[in-house]
Amino acid sequence: MSSIVKMMRRQLAGVVALALIAATFVVVRLPTSSAAELEELASSYGFEPKSIALPSGLPQQTIRRVNQDYRHIDAWISSVGASVAMNDLDGDGLANDLCLTDPRVDEVIVTPVPDERSDRYEPFVLDPGDLPMNDVMAPMGCVPGDFNEDGRLDLLVYLWGRTPILYLADPDATVLGPEAYRATEMVPGRQGEVYDGPQWNTNTVAVDDFDGDGHLDVFVGNYFPHGPVLDDSISGGVQMNHSMSQAFNGGEDYFLRWTGVTGGDEPEVTFELLEDVLPDDVSKGWALAAGANDVDGDLLPELYVGNDFGPDRLLYNRSTPGDIRFAVVEGARKPMVPKSKHVGLDSFKGMGIDFGDLDGDGMYDMFVSNITTSFGIEESHFAFVSDADDPAELRARLQSGEAPWTDESAPLGLAWSGWGWDAKIADFDNSGDLVVAQATGFVKGRTNRWPQLQELATANDQLLSNPMAWPRITEGDDLAGDQHMAFFVKNDDGRYVDLSHELGLAIPVPTRGIATGDSDGDGLLDFAIGRQWDEPLFYQNTSPSEDAFLGLRLTHDAEPSPGDLAAPGSPVVGAQIAVTREDGRRFITRVDGGSGHSGKRSHEAHIGLGSGVTGPLDVNLKWRDRTGQVREENLRLEPGWHSLQLGTTTQER
Repeated sequence: MSSIVKMMRRQLAGVVALALIAATFVVVRLPTSSAAELEELASSYGFEPKSIALPSGLPQQTIRRVNQDYRHIDAWISSVGASVAMNDLDGDGLANDLCLTDPRVDEVIVTPVPDERSDRYEPFVLDPGDLPMNDVMAPMGCVPGDFNEDGRLDLLVYLWGRTPILYLADPDATVLGPEAYRATEMVPGRQGEVYDGPQWNTNTVAVDDFDGDGHLDVFVGNYFPHGPVLDDSISGGVQMNHSMSQAFNGGEDYFLRWTGVTGGDEPEVTFELLEDVLPDDVSKGWALAAGANDVDGDLLPELYVGNDFGPDRLLYNRSTPGDIRFAVVEGARKPMVPKSKHVGLDSFKGMGIDFGDLDGDGMYDMFVSNITTSFGIEESHFAFVSDADDPAELRARLQSGEAPWTDESAPLGLAWSGWGWDAKIADFDNSGDLVVAQATGFVKGRTNRWPQLQELATANDQLLSNPMAWPRITEGDDLAGDQHMAFFVKNDDGRYVDLSHELGLAIPVPTRGIATGDSDGDGLLDFAIGRQWDEPLFYQNTSPSEDAFLGLRLTHDAEPSPGDLAAPGSPVVGAQIAVTREDGRRFITRVDGGSGHSGKRSHEAHIGLGSGVTGPLDVNLKWRDRTGQVREENLRLEPGWHSLQLGTTTQER
């Protein structure tokens, strides 16, 4: 007996340690939901997947041709380019048209949503016409917007290997097709048949009225340094990031400021290229995502730029008409909180950004995608929740240089999913609770390359900018290739859980862009996804929910130019909407010009109202008219869809 006691005494420290570990695990482990709870949450959602029609006969590829210095990492270089946007391009009043880019064909495609009216026109490829082109460029995304202010939606296409192209909608077109758009330069000065201008490598753009003059401007976020990334005939002229956490050698970012529209038979819209708005350590991050939104109520949109290999940037808008200016704001350091959990101080891999009121306090929060792969690279996503007491305090802290948001991703259940990309915050069942839909995954193949990537992540920063220091990642190699999109839904405890498996969304294919819109006018948001090296998909919303919603199509009061093809009107990008129920519950949203990585939501504003709504709602609208004047009006609107023209006042169409 004494020997047993002695043995127990000798092992006492280990026993106590194990007990402490077990107790700590019980205390800090993440809450989980039972199968029954997940099934109950999923019961109010439903989606029917549908194939998207694409033009036939296009040459196919399985990987991109790249600069010879990148040949051994051509799968890494080929890991972006799948994008999708939803909007009303043909003026039928519904967001039932898609503009997408597909790396399998490296073309920009316009196609109808796959529904009972998909025979409205045939899918087609945008034609650059007489613009100088070459065979070492590739489209990365498409952004609808009325840039020449004629009431018809144009298409902004951004690329690797070239400055952006603007496809202006032709008012004389009778049906959507290649002839319905005329390609024009956004950056003037290109001439000749073969493009030999600046080789921008753009991965994201954000569209909004940045200087408050009443017209749309464009932020262009470039990734690789300007150079021949896709030219397989040469070696050199390219580099990689000079750090995994503080890389400021990426492609320079720019603003294109709207300066006017010229008249004539073929009117042009002109932009001024601004190269010095941002300092170098902000402008030369490796930009993958950008989101614009007015967070402090002055109708000047702030800009969040998600950067790979270094800190994201939140830019506070200090512009005046004709003069775009931003100030960098950062989260105040807090004890016991890692540096990377503060706005603007992170070393993570920002690849998606969206705004939404996650906690229902009437102020915007932000969700940001990063890399969160267990036994791979496990950072965390960000759910930056506003910690200001009211909008006045939020504005004062921004003006002082402080970003008043705290990362609540772990307690909210939004911290981990995989290698994150585009994200959209939206209400898909009109319950009044916002969902976070997120694209994930990187490169799909057979050979696991996580060990080599982990070794690279610990390498000396002095080696990283040389592509030769990077391990082989080529066709057939795999990094997070079996990950699926996430669909985070809030449970009764206020914590988010991923219902992608329960809803049939957990397809193990890397996804990139997510676009949302109500394609059939039933008040339920549908969505489309761009998948990297696989066919895009459309998800028709089949939710059984009968909860109320408010949908607003907000356009400027100028009538569209006449033509055979109907025009939807010019969206009031940046307009802010606040809706209050009879019981005092308040919702906010805005008209988004195109935030995120490579998915662009439609211009309609949609708010789920939840159950118990029986009468008209108090609706507060704030916007800038075409002169840049700030306008505000309070309305009483019944639930459902409304089309309003906004000028000096509002008028229902």
